[in-house]
Amino acid sequence: MRKYIHITAAVLVLLLNTTSCKKGFLEVIPKGKLVATKYEDYDLLMNGTTFYSSGGIGLWQPAIMMGDDVSAENNLLNGSGLEIANLLFQWKDDIYRPDPNAYAADDPQFLRSTLGNMYTLNKIIKEVEASTGGTAQQKLTVKAQAMAVRAFAHFQLINYFGKPYLASTAGTDPGFPIITEPDINQTDFKRGTVQEMYDFITTDLLAAIPNLPVQASFPTRWSKPAAEGFLGKVYLFMGKNTEALAMFNAAFADIAKMTAPPRLYNYNNEFAAGGSFLPCDPIYGCSTPLNNKTDVTESIVTIFSYAGNYDGNGPGNDFLTITPATKALFDASDLRLNLYTDLQPDQSPNPGGRLRRFVSPYNFISRIGLELPDLYLLRAEARARANDLAGAKADVEALRQNRMPAANASVPGAIAGNQTALVKFIIDERIREFAELGYRWWDMRRLSVDPLFSGQPAAKHIVYDGTAVTAEYTLKPERLTLRIPNLYLNAHPGMANNP
Repeated sequence: MRKYIHITAAVLVLLLNTTSCKKGFLEVIPKGKLVATKYEDYDLLMNGTTFYSSGGIGLWQPAIMMGDDVSAENNLLNGSGLEIANLLFQWKDDIYRPDPNAYAADDPQFLRSTLGNMYTLNKIIKEVEASTGGTAQQKLTVKAQAMAVRAFAHFQLINYFGKPYLASTAGTDPGFPIITEPDINQTDFKRGTVQEMYDFITTDLLAAIPNLPVQASFPTRWSKPAAEGFLGKVYLFMGKNTEALAMFNAAFADIAKMTAPPRLYNYNNEFAAGGSFLPCDPIYGCSTPLNNKTDVTESIVTIFSYAGNYDGNGPGNDFLTITPATKALFDASDLRLNLYTDLQPDQSPNPGGRLRRFVSPYNFISRIGLELPDLYLLRAEARARANDLAGAKADVEALRQNRMPAANASVPGAIAGNQTALVKFIIDERIREFAELGYRWWDMRRLSVDPLFSGQPAAKHIVYDGTAVTAEYTLKPERLTLRIPNLYLNAHPGMANNP
């Protein structure tokens, strides 16, 4: 196992002690005595677990709770530690506010951890080329990998705290502070605009791609196809379909050059006798990549988001089920249904027959880097939007043939020949593939400004008690954007919050 390195004063946290004095977005806790000077030091810094693993970060935990693909079970929704979960599920205006009953309620772990990575990433980017040892190309590769991680982190932040990208308003819509300096004394942070953030993200990725290897040394390290595919995703979120499709095609072309490329699991084989997903634990389910962090078979770049309520991560999601409408999207032959159970965590039957993810609550992870199923569906969508209906059909069927019997995998003819219907079918396929994993929230945001999806009814969240509905919540357009916790704003009085 490769070792890890801590640099002096390099473990970053944000506003942990604002009761004693005002501080900026960056605060340092001295940790260890090693100072990065050699190429190997900077290379080892890129092994930081918070870059790639859940580690308590829960980056997509809010997204999981806010997607309209999920519902809630009343008997599991109340109790200590679920205050924030309730606020997220209800799409409340103020989620992260001081609360004596909730640990770090106004300083969410995902935000603290994500911003805490910025110092190390920026230090690598600024300093690695001047380090001793290593070749010039090795240093450029490490720098490029750090830039890709930095772009990924900023993309998450702007998609939580900025409005969905709309070209006509992105230049004035408030963004989120862009952090580029490894300076612990930096205090003058500005929100900037959504456009500035997206420009920063695309610039980082475009600069990184030429210096990334086609095959990364570890699945947690960024490769050229990973950065190309992720840049395509960013462009798709910007409505730049032509640019997105070019990047998706480049990613697939480079995946074909990898010495150990990712591949799709064929559920027809893995759930059959002797398949790798079997045997299935009666409580925790089958040995799928969602239950096995070491399984990177479908990963282009591996990043986890832990979604349980352990390790100080905040609220868990035991109360979540998929909605009846989500369940109705699945054909009875769809083997992805094997990933769900109609039993509640205490193993009693769900009275309403609703399904939940069949995973261990101690190890509930969402794979949030770039997964091969995501890339197939993203390119399928981009191809459909470009009116390449045959190409879009081929991509979505390439996934479906690995998720259900071939006889049921074809896109219906009436849909395959209609551009709008095919795009919507692909979006539904994204729900089928990623239900209860957080992906739906990001799609809800970007589709909210897509003319193809205009006129849709407002999203709703429903709380069930057995077969009865006990509460219903409607999403306001403003709450597609989270408000920044006041803990952070209090340190920057000139920084306005979201409405």
